[in-house]
Amino acid sequence: MIRISPVRLIDENDEQVGVVELFDAKQRAQAAELDLVEVVPDSRPPVCKIMDYGKFKYEQSKKDQKNRAASRQAEMKEVRLGRSIKIDPHDVQIRVDQARKFLMDGHKVLLVQQFRGREMMHRELGMKRLRGIIDSLEDVAKVETPPKQAGRRLSLILAPDKTKIEAIKRKKAREEAEAPTPEPAKQESTESVAEDVDSAGT
Repeated sequence: MIRISPVRLIDENDEQVGVVELFDAKQRAQAAELDLVEVVPDSRPPVCKIMDYGKFKYEQSKKDQKNRAASRQAEMKEVRLGRSIKIDPHDVQIRVDQARKFLMDGHKVLLVQQFRGREMMHRELGMKRLRGIIDSLEDVAKVETPPKQAGRRLSLILAPDKTKIEAIKRKKAREEAEAPTPEPAKQESTESVAEDVDSAGT
């Protein structure tokens, strides 16, 4: 399928051969019992490599799979702070902990505070709550979109701070590695147990 000649050739050992005629490149590939694959078709001359095309396609599909998984992993997670501003502090903390878990896993988090009825007159309470959440999650997150009002919804978007999260994970791994291994509980020997039974019988 390669039509342009000459080509810039890379051999099966990843060595730069240089610019050669297409016919010569095909001859080299046949001699190595491999395929000639155009890896950079848009350059002039195009870059071709001698390789196992089947293996190349398999590795490419695995790479694409990994990239798709990474893009799914970085999806937005929504955490709602109840249907009203009147939510128990304990319930707020549960949602903050949930947001922390999402951030540690690499997700962005959309935090939403709802207002009911006359609560719209006290929107500063919702703003105060979101600012408190920003402070409590600053060790793992950074503000991507500051708190903003849209109707009866006050929302905030936090993004994971990868540098801080990696530092936390390294510290945790180090602490787990340095933690002493608990000694197994000592068991009485069968002989001593038997002696106790004999004594009790006597």
